[in-house]
Amino acid sequence: MSPRPAPSRTASWIAAALCAWLLLSGPPAAAGEPAIVVLGDSLTAGYGLAQEDAFPARLEAALRAEGHAWRVIDAGVSGDTSAGGLARLDWVLADEPGIVLVELGANDGLRGLPTEQLEANLDAILARIRAAGAAALLAGMEAPRNFGADYGAAFRAVYERLAARHDVAFYPFFLEGVAMKPALNQADGIHPNVAGVAEIVRRILPHVVALVTGRKGG
Repeated sequence: MSPRPAPSRTASWIAAALCAWLLLSGPPAAAGEPAIVVLGDSLTAGYGLAQEDAFPARLEAALRAEGHAWRVIDAGVSGDTSAGGLARLDWVLADEPGIVLVELGANDGLRGLPTEQLEANLDAILARIRAAGAAALLAGMEAPRNFGADYGAAFRAVYERLAARHDVAFYPFFLEGVAMKPALNQADGIHPNVAGVAEIVRRILPHVVALVTGRKGG
């Protein structure tokens, strides 16, 4: 029997990415228990942290502590851009979440990608979330300062326009109160540590609670 050909690098990468996403997302939501999916990048995937210390796990714990029986599914993939998030959106919506928290754009900004591209991708994501019958919470992001004030203003405005256009809940800056604070970040100065995640959850929690109380099961 002839040997089976080795898989291509692209196929191997896709398989590895899918396996990683499935492991991070955890088991399906319990029957009758609504779900929030966090569609994000390394900031929500828990880069450098134990899974139980990542943003989705801590957000779920905070919701349950306030009496909201919602499961939070981690759909964060480190290194993902807004284009990557759009490409895997069907996987995210397959869980039939009641709410999708969209945290994307940090890697677009780090790469200096066109803000028009960021806007088109997030626009498509929000439209498809609405079409699926889920609510969205859009978390904004800031661009690195080294690309200049004009790029930063244009980047910020993308989130503001989309929140208004789609009439979705909006949290202007996901890293509010954490960015540029060494005590709340890992050694790279970019990714939040355990204390930083706790601060993000504390600040964004009222916005999430406002959404879950408006959905069935909240």
